[in-house]
Amino acid sequence: MNVHTTIPDWCAARAAAAYTGRPVGFVPTMGALHAGHRALLERARAENDRVVLSIFVNPTQFNDPADLARYPRTLGADLALAEGLVDDVFAPPAAELYPDDYRYRVTENDLSLRWEGAHRPGHFDGVLTVVLKLLNLVRPARSYFGEKDWQQLELVRGMARALFLPGEIVACPTVRAADGLALSSRNARLSPAGRIHAAAFPEILHASPDATRAAEHLSAEGFEVDYVADHAGVRLGAIRLEGVRLIDNVRL
Repeated sequence: MNVHTTIPDWCAARAAAAYTGRPVGFVPTMGALHAGHRALLERARAENDRVVLSIFVNPTQFNDPADLARYPRTLGADLALAEGLVDDVFAPPAAELYPDDYRYRVTENDLSLRWEGAHRPGHFDGVLTVVLKLLNLVRPARSYFGEKDWQQLELVRGMARALFLPGEIVACPTVRAADGLALSSRNARLSPAGRIHAAAFPEILHASPDATRAAEHLSAEGFEVDYVADHAGVRLGAIRLEGVRLIDNVRL
């Protein structure tokens, strides 16, 4: 497994004979990898000749500087988790991915303004912009995204269609802990009691008859509710617990 920390280094590797004519699977991440990311990597490994993992904490998708500062950076542990599944790791600095200082960006004017977008202004501009940059640099046959971030997944799919991007966007099922909580790097910031309490979040999303009553039940259980919404056969929700923001979705 080779680690590339500059764009020129990565581009040289991508142009090498090892990649010529061979389908590439790509898993873009912000690091702090867990079993959910490993599931994406395992699927990429099974379906492609080469697998590329990117690790980049993208500053443009954080509307709260404190949230960016708190985001875990665990490169050593991430590389250990990826060992045996990944051929190349791309971990560039922000200055190289944003040589224009983010003057050029991708903006979507409908879905990105709802729910997550309404609570995190500019978030999806940052997400779509960095994903487009990474897809252009990696040029994968298939890119793998988890369904936990349903709104992000739909926006990336829409961008790929609208901009005629080559390659397939592959959706992968949410990986959950035994108690049903979706795996997330943010879970580690919860206290032991908070982590146990958080399992009620997906349970209430599943069990409630509609979004309004789900939000009411979550509030009654002590969660601070950002939103619960039913859309396109999916119930989306975002809550805060102990200052930690968690998102999830379930099929209706």
